[in-house]
Amino acid sequence: MTTQLRAGYDLELKNDLHRYLRVGREALVWKLEGLSEYDRRRPLVGTGTNLLGLVKHLIGCEAGYFGATFGRPFPEAVPWFDYAAEANSDMWATPDESSADLIAMYERTWVHGDATIESLPLDALGRVPWWSPEHAEASLGRILIHMATETHRHAGHADIVRELIDGSAGLRRTDDNLWQPRDMTWAEHHARVQEAANHFVEG
Repeated sequence: MTTQLRAGYDLELKNDLHRYLRVGREALVWKLEGLSEYDRRRPLVGTGTNLLGLVKHLIGCEAGYFGATFGRPFPEAVPWFDYAAEANSDMWATPDESSADLIAMYERTWVHGDATIESLPLDALGRVPWWSPEHAEASLGRILIHMATETHRHAGHADIVRELIDGSAGLRRTDDNLWQPRDMTWAEHHARVQEAANHFVEG
């Protein structure tokens, strides 16, 4: 592969990874739209996962992976991302942390992260301070893969939490990507799936 072809391939790959990251970011924030402060914060599974906590967690991820890793520290303090922070404090919002402020801060990390992504080639090396020393060195390409998958993982969490709150579901605002059951409602489909599972009830 010639140098020119390789450069074109790398740029296309970087743009694709960046696009997937953006889609995941926007999907996550969309899951909070139209909900009360209570519903944005309340935990609906045993581990305490909640919508606003997912945003708060990803603020730290974006600020760190596209900031300090490449010598471009995010200019705002992210106290829940410090080593001395209370365990799991990045996964829930305190009463004095407003959802508007956290969402706005998340979007500011996008701007900072996008600037890092756009200014560096895929093979640019950084160092992740919180990874073990033998694995801490990482390329922008690896960090992009990590952050795109991390963001989509949490967008999936948000999708389930939102469905538990009000039944809303879907991949993103412009395309829910949901299979539509034929000749039946979702409730009927749910009942059919439950009936199939019932064949394996023990005892």
